[in-house]
Amino acid sequence: MRRPSLLSAACAALWAIGLTGAVLIPAGPARADDMVTIVIKDHKFDPAEVKIPANKRVTLLVDNQDATSEEFESNEMKVEKIVGGRKQIKVMVGPLKPGRYPFFGEFHEATAQGAVIAE
Repeated sequence: MRRPSLLSAACAALWAIGLTGAVLIPAGPARADDMVTIVIKDHKFDPAEVKIPANKRVTLLVDNQDATSEEFESNEMKVEKIVGGRKQIKVMVGPLKPGRYPFFGEFHEATAQGAVIAE
C-alpha cells in the first residue's frame, strides 16, 4: 500500500482550510452608502448628479414624489423602469467603470435629466 506523501497531506489540509474559511466568512452586510436615493419632484431628479464608487454594485432608490408616473431610463446603464406616482423602486447598477452615465425620465425628458458618476 502506498503512503501519502507529506506534501499531498499538506495540500489537502490547506485546501480544506480554504474551503472552510470560504464557507465561514460571511459576506459583509449592505452598508447605507451602498444605496443612493434619487428623488423625482416636479418632474426633475434631485440630486441631478450622484456619485458612486466605481467597480462596485450599488442600489439606486428612486423615490417619485410626483403624483404622475415617470420612467427612469439610462441607455448606458441598461436600465428602464417605470416608477408609479408617489412610489419608490430600487435599481441595481454596476459595477461601473469610472465615468459619467446619464439617465433621464422618458415621460418628462425636457426636465428630468441626471447622471451617475462612477469614481
